[in-house]
Amino acid sequence: MYAVFQVSGFQYRAEEGEVLQIPLQKVGEGDSIDITDVLLVQNNDAATVGTPFVEGAKVTAEVLRHAKAEKVEIYKYKRRTKYRRRQGHRQDFTEIKINKIVTP
Repeated sequence: MYAVFQVSGFQYRAEEGEVLQIPLQKVGEGDSIDITDVLLVQNNDAATVGTPFVEGAKVTAEVLRHAKAEKVEIYKYKRRTKYRRRQGHRQDFTEIKINKIVTP
């Protein structure tokens, strides 16, 4: 059984017990969150597709930690002009563990 859900404009496919990194959420570590924007639920051979969301379906997850991702380096260069720019970025994320997928 798996579900496709939406958080902060991004879509994720998850099964129970799976650990995911989603964009930073304003919840404390150890808290549980309910995600109600479920787009699809696949249970054995039967799939339920929402229009746009499946009514009565939700994904319950536990917040494990908040952290920053690996550094991404941005480097700009233009030849023959002595133009070089270097910049780094680390994106904040929330790590969650999927505890339960509730079907309608």
